[in-house]
This record gives sequence, structure tokens and C-alpha cells, in this order.
Amino acid sequence: MQIGIRLHDAAKLPIEERLREVRKQGFTCAHLALSKVMPPEFARPEALTPGYAMYLRQLFEKNELAIAVLGCYLNLATPDKEKLRENVEKYKAHIRFASHLGCGVVGTETGAPNTEYQYEPACHSEEALELFIERLRPIVEYAEKMGVIFAIEPVWKHIVCNPKRARRVLDAIDSPNLQIILDPVNLLDISNYENQIEIVDEAIELLGKDVAVVHLKDYVVSDEGLKSVAAGTGQMNYDSILKFIREKKPYIHTTLENTVPENAVQSKDYIMDRYNQISVI
Repeated sequence: MQIGIRLHDAAKLPIEERLREVRKQGFTCAHLALSKVMPPEFARPEALTPGYAMYLRQLFEKNELAIAVLGCYLNLATPDKEKLRENVEKYKAHIRFASHLGCGVVGTETGAPNTEYQYEPACHSEEALELFIERLRPIVEYAEKMGVIFAIEPVWKHIVCNPKRARRVLDAIDSPNLQIILDPVNLLDISNYENQIEIVDEAIELLGKDVAVVHLKDYVVSDEGLKSVAAGTGQMNYDSILKFIREKKPYIHTTLENTVPENAVQSKDYIMDRYNQISVI
């Protein structure tokens, strides 16, 4: 697998220096969220020109790094119609940008039916899922026109909260340009984490053929629920996901999350050691 990192988890340096540091740490790809690593004015839709995309593409190539994900994590289920219009505009701008950037996917999560983008029981309702599918469809159609893969990331606290709902979205949209970012920890909650092996196995069974990117992190149990931490520092069982990657997804982009500069290399080495211990069928 090609193992990478979220750039906003790396040392807080100008983009040119940040990429050099990430490559020096041994990573080969990265998750790029423009709003988190560039000045605010550099992430606005009107700034996302072909020239800017090509500049970044050359910069990544110079440092021998691939862009695994161009992140655009906005709420398609918001009831605020003006905010929805802005979010759709940003999604389309990122998709156009990605067509020149040469990234793997434009990635997003699946939102909540409120303006705060926070969990509430209605997130898991049938109505919320139908609304998300309705609003996602034109975004995917735009990605098709631009020749870009759009990938959704299931998260327990969001509308697409489990593998079955993710499968329903994929089947309803029915497009090769809609794929999955699989983050096993994001499928877990304080109510189900003890069943993590069964949940991850179900995700692989239902979504495996459509998985374009894997995110890897860990978790610990706290008074507030599950807390995400760097891979190798918590309670996550990686056997199923790493076996899936090794056997079914050659050279897939696999990016670490919730690292800090002080433990990123340790986290990478932990995952690679576990990965290399898996026997190939």
C-alpha cells in the first residue's frame, strides 16, 4: 500500500516546506484539505484555477508525493438553503480543481440534517438518507462530467452511519464515479465498539469493491465516548482491514489520521510492521 498522512496533521510550515518534511518522514501520499493548510483566500471557489492546481501538482510531484484525497467536507443535508448553495458551489469548484490536480478522489463525509453539522437521532433516519441521496446525485453527475472520482466516508455520527446505508447510497446513485473512503474507526461508537471486528468485516464485504482510499487511525475509550488517536496508540484491531488491503487493494492510498508531528513516523512504522506480517494468499 501507499501510506500517507493528512497535511494538516504535519508540521505547521508553508506548503513547500511541509511537503518536503512529509516526504522526509517516509510518506508517499497525502490528504490535502485546502482550507486547513493554505491561507483562507486560497481555498475560495474563485481561487481554484487550473494554474493553481497545476502549481500544486508540480510541487507534489517534485517531492514524489501523490495527492490521495482532496478534502471538501461540507454538509449537503443542511436545511439552510443559502448555505447549501454555497456548499454545492464549493464542491463543484473542488471537482474542477481536482481534474487539473491529478488527485485520487475528492473526499467528503455525509453530513447531518441540521445547520450545526452535529449528531442528532435524525441523522440516522430514513428521511435524512433520502435527502442526502437526492442532493448527492447532481454532485456525482458533475464529477462524471469532469472525469473525477467523488468518494464518501461513512461515519457513525453522520447520515451514512454504517456499511448498509453506504451500500444503499452507492446502489441508488449507481455511478462508477462514486466510491468509498473507508475509515474503520469512524464506523465505531461507544455503543458498538466491542463489535469492531464484525463491523469492519461487514464494511469490507458490502463496500470492498468500491473502496478507493483507506483512512487509518486508532481509538481509546474515554468518559466522553470514543476518542480518535494515532494508529498504534489505542484499541483498534487492524487485522481485517490490513488483510483486505494486502489481498484486494494493491498500491491503494492509505492515509493516517489524528497523528501529530512527534508520533507520525512511529504510527506509520507500526502500521507497516503489521501489514508486512500478513501472509499473502
